[in-house]
Amino acid sequence: MDIKKSLTVRDNFLVAYLRQVKEELIKVSWPTRHEVTRLSWIVILTSLLVGLVVGGFDYIFTKLMGFLIG
Repeated sequence: MDIKKSLTVRDNFLVAYLRQVKEELIKVSWPTRHEVTRLSWIVILTSLLVGLVVGGFDYIFTKLMGFLIG
């Protein structure tokens, strides 16, 4: 009997938690598709730019170290 009671208490907590999650998700100010697309492109292009800069420095320092050592 205690097992059934503990399961129903646990289920009640789960149901209450999921209801609260749903209520909070309704309150969220979701971005528009246009905003998501624009910001995604900004992230992609920034990542590519940073990757190119880091790769360029790596290439330059590799050549410089090869010149100094070898």
